[in-house]
Amino acid sequence: MSRIGKREIELPSGVSVEVAPEAVTVKGPKGQLSTPTHPKIAYAVEGSKVMVSRVDDTRLARAQHGLRRTLLANLVEGVSKGFSKTLEVIGVGYKVSASPDTVTLAVGYSHPVDFKLPAGIEAKVEGNKLTLTGIDKVLLGETAARIRRVRPPEPFKGKGIKYDTETIRRKAGKSGGKK
Repeated sequence: MSRIGKREIELPSGVSVEVAPEAVTVKGPKGQLSTPTHPKIAYAVEGSKVMVSRVDDTRLARAQHGLRRTLLANLVEGVSKGFSKTLEVIGVGYKVSASPDTVTLAVGYSHPVDFKLPAGIEAKVEGNKLTLTGIDKVLLGETAARIRRVRPPEPFKGKGIKYDTETIRRKAGKSGGKK
């Protein structure tokens, strides 16, 4: 039995779940999200709790059980609290600025890089930190990864764009191994 799949999902106040044959829709104070259903997975809404169970015990059903429960739990958390990711821009002369729908990065290229934000993602800049917020965890993670890809951190000086929780393994350089 999936340890994650058998856990029930608590619905905070103001959040409702509608189960349709093709998708599960979650509505909350921050917005509305939906995820596709799977024919091997059954959803049961009981008051302020949602249970995810599998129809049979096949390998496919077991594989989908924990996944579908986690996807639904992420939707519930997104429409009630939201998600955020913080990126740090490190390097001499590296700057970041944000307008409502664009993030502008000056990260050592001959020109500033303009990154258009998808709908539902907001950016806020404090010094060299860029904080992205949104209700869709998948879209937020993909957006943060694309921004990081503009200038990934390098191991010698540590310059680049990194997540705030990420640690960069540093290398010694040319003269590090000589004695």
